[in-house]
Amino acid sequence: MGCSDRNVRKWKARFAKDPRVESLDDAPRSGRPREIPIWVRCKLIELACDRPDGEAVPFWVLWTYGTLADALEEETGWRLSISEIGRTLRFSEIRPHRVKQWLKCSDPDFTAKAKSVCDLYLEPPEGAVVVCIDEKPMQVLERIHPTHLDHRDASVRYEYEYKRHGTQGLLAAFDVRTGRVFGRVVRKRTAKALVAFMNALARRYPQRPVYVVWDNLNIHYDGIEARWTRFNERHGHRFHFIYTPKHASWMNQVEIWFSILHRRVLNYGSFDSPSAQKAQVEGYIRHWNRHERHPFRWTWRTDRRKKRRRRKSKR
Repeated sequence: MGCSDRNVRKWKARFAKDPRVESLDDAPRSGRPREIPIWVRCKLIELACDRPDGEAVPFWVLWTYGTLADALEEETGWRLSISEIGRTLRFSEIRPHRVKQWLKCSDPDFTAKAKSVCDLYLEPPEGAVVVCIDEKPMQVLERIHPTHLDHRDASVRYEYEYKRHGTQGLLAAFDVRTGRVFGRVVRKRTAKALVAFMNALARRYPQRPVYVVWDNLNIHYDGIEARWTRFNERHGHRFHFIYTPKHASWMNQVEIWFSILHRRVLNYGSFDSPSAQKAQVEGYIRHWNRHERHPFRWTWRTDRRKKRRRRKSKR
């Protein structure tokens, strides 16, 4: 029941002093007596734990405090205020208005694919290069008014209106051993641009096996042109392509670096042209490689049963 040892001692002592069932009732206390019965509050919680009935509450798919008050009055005859409903639900840690997203895994080989990717991160083949490759679309936005710094609390205020100067993309490869990033800004994300980027990547790692981790984007497959089969033939079959499971591009470590780039450069940046944004992004890549590069510590586990066994062994 989650009681503390102090609470248990108190009730044991009270019952030892007066061994009757009635002695386990709450003792009279000061304050206004309870007006709302317990069963009414329980009914409120029962309603909140279910979705609204489409016939009784039309056009509502989520509860609000107001619709809960109406439904509770119809069910019990008791009309609670909005604040009372809020207090009851907060006390029970129930949030019927909150919506969370989730994605059902439709890949039957999810565990095997995820394990192969994680094993490649944790134990890269000797003498080989492991790179994570992906594309990041970027909007070229220019703030209409300058950004201000509030000297009272050092908060930053920037104008939400902007001019849009088109879009472009960033092709990037993250070396999981060293943390070094190789990137190229392109006007459009096409298979031709990706092949040119991969040719440049092959020149950076001559005569070494290269393991490429990327997601299931259409241009990452051969297609009718057999682009990656021919690419591998040109480079002596040194490249090995590892695909993340479906809907699991978050397993690609370059996505972590993309989030750093977004926070540092793109999110609050103002760019009056695609070339200005390109200069900023490529400048940050050079800065990262010279001063901040580091490998990421990968800790995701694919086998929960092994994790449970490790915990039991520690006990």
